[in-house]
Amino acid sequence: MRLPPPPPFTAWFREVLGTLQRCGRRWQRDTRGGVSTLVALSLPLVIGAVGLGYDLNAGYNQRLFNQRVADMAALGAALEYRASESADIDAAARSLSVANGLSDATIRTELLTDFPNAGDTSVRVTVTRAVPFTLAAVLGFTGSYSVAADAAAIVSSETPYAAPCFLALSNASDALQVQGGASIVASDCSVAAVGDVTNNGTLIKASDIISGNGSITLGSGTLSANSLRYANGLSVPAWNTNLPPAKDRHNVSTALADPWANSAELQAAIAQIGNHAPLPALSDPVTPAGSEWNLSWSPSAAVTAYRTGPYTGEYVIPKGNYTIGAFIVGGGIKVTFASGSNITIANGVNIGGGSTVDFGDSNIWVNGGFNSGSNGVTIGNGTLWIGSGTVTFSGTNRKGSGNVTINAPVSLGGGIYLDMGAGNHAFRALTLSGGGSSALGNGDFTVLSGVSVGGGSELVVGNGNIVIGAASSGNAITLSGSAKLLMGDGSFSANGHIVTEGGSRIVFGQTPNHYIAGNMTIAGAAYFGAGRYTVAGSFTNGTGGTTWPYTSPRTGLTYGANGSGYDMVGYDVSFVLSGALNLAGGAKTRLSAPAASVSGGAIGGLLVHTGTSGAITWGGGSSNVFNGVVHVPNATVTMTGGNSTGDSGSSGTCFMLIAGKIKASGGTTAGSTCKSSAAGASGSDTTAPQIKLVK
Repeated sequence: MRLPPPPPFTAWFREVLGTLQRCGRRWQRDTRGGVSTLVALSLPLVIGAVGLGYDLNAGYNQRLFNQRVADMAALGAALEYRASESADIDAAARSLSVANGLSDATIRTELLTDFPNAGDTSVRVTVTRAVPFTLAAVLGFTGSYSVAADAAAIVSSETPYAAPCFLALSNASDALQVQGGASIVASDCSVAAVGDVTNNGTLIKASDIISGNGSITLGSGTLSANSLRYANGLSVPAWNTNLPPAKDRHNVSTALADPWANSAELQAAIAQIGNHAPLPALSDPVTPAGSEWNLSWSPSAAVTAYRTGPYTGEYVIPKGNYTIGAFIVGGGIKVTFASGSNITIANGVNIGGGSTVDFGDSNIWVNGGFNSGSNGVTIGNGTLWIGSGTVTFSGTNRKGSGNVTINAPVSLGGGIYLDMGAGNHAFRALTLSGGGSSALGNGDFTVLSGVSVGGGSELVVGNGNIVIGAASSGNAITLSGSAKLLMGDGSFSANGHIVTEGGSRIVFGQTPNHYIAGNMTIAGAAYFGAGRYTVAGSFTNGTGGTTWPYTSPRTGLTYGANGSGYDMVGYDVSFVLSGALNLAGGAKTRLSAPAASVSGGAIGGLLVHTGTSGAITWGGGSSNVFNGVVHVPNATVTMTGGNSTGDSGSSGTCFMLIAGKIKASGGTTAGSTCKSSAAGASGSDTTAPQIKLVK
């Protein structure tokens, strides 16, 4: 963009035109003489006109020459300024003018900010030189006239600002605040708010610090950035010089918007909140009436034939189909069924202390209760279906492959083991406590009225679809201190709250969407398998102290090997909540969003979303490594009490926080190592800016 001809040349040109007009009018009025008189009078005018044309042409040529010199001087001065902002651009421009033959010209330089566009920095050079009158002196012009030309060269023409890593969407005066000893560091992206940005803490460091519609206030601490952008004002006490220089402060409004506001993918995920898999109906098996089996030192007639001798306590039952009333085993008895049997028991199983019962590879249907005896039972491959009633397992119990249905609450106390092979496993309710343990092979796992694992107990569930209903407390899963619940891959639906205490461990398998119809309160260690988690409530991580990895003594498998040193870990995960995301205690959390979306599952780049307007608190010394976007557009995120939240700095990962308001105080450190890219804002170009003339 070139400026119009400079004023000195324009004024002189107008003066010449006026003189010519006056001379013409005098000539027209003077008609007293003849031809000789006219010739005599017109001769000076003709000579003057020729002289004037000559001098006009000289001025025009001088201006063209001045323009070429101004262009070169502007480019040279801009190069000097780019190399060092403290460079003497006046001296650079004069040196180039002299080198190009204008030793007697007047050179003036200016540094222009926000020219020709907001965010641009340019150097303008004006070259002015005197042109003497020659032949135009016939008309009365004496001395010289000034001819000027100017040029501007862009030193930097970066796009307006780097994309925000911290973005507060509120238009309020407390949109983004840093107080006390807190800091926010995002060196390669922006820290931004639609409303005011205030630093009364230690540090805000960013590529750009932006108040879109409001003001920036620096009370104490430091603002470190390539640029400050503010729509209204910049308030800084006179004593505090810890902010960018004046040339990097831009009093301009900046349009800031929520990049996830219109995400169809996110809206589809939100619609899944509160959904869960339906609970199946458990029923009792059909068990026809039969005779009582009393396998003891004084057996009933129905089993005498299976006794290995008249005075022994050992029974061997051959392969067959057996319809039994009550199945009773006396103390100290050994019973063995041949494989391939089908056994129905109508009036319960009751095994005495010290007895050993092996049902072999058989199909078993039981009503009327089940008592395994102190040693436990062994059941091979086949179906096991136990109806309603009192079910008690003691000792060590082993079940091979095959479907298992227990339409009654199962409670495993101290020192009790219940291991099952592959197959679908369904329980009315399942409780482990006091060191009780259970390992279930691959297959679907269904519990209608909640899973509760007490301290020192462990429940391992293989790969398969998991559906867990709520107990009367409203909890689908409850883990006490030092409890373990380790789940394999497969669909997951918890139709109630998930609550774990400090010292516990929980592992979720991989599946496109984990449905949790309640709050998720994690106080121990948690490992989240890849996928989306839709939570109809809040997600709270508490005290911490139990870290990964962990090797199960029941299965020999190691869990969380890639989360060493952290207590809450998840890779390629997205959490979509209806409530708050609260982080407290000494929790050490490492969560990463997926790089790409999965249909019906995790959302590329999104780590957490919640539409709640309730308060969100990250405090209590919690330390979090987040890779991905935490999107809480209606909530205030308050980071306090020594909380540390940022990303790992690993290649291709970064942390972004988009919230209604962002507040950091009390020793908090929040940071991001995102490399800004053009995404609704600008990219930060690390290469040297191009030097070019303004056209």
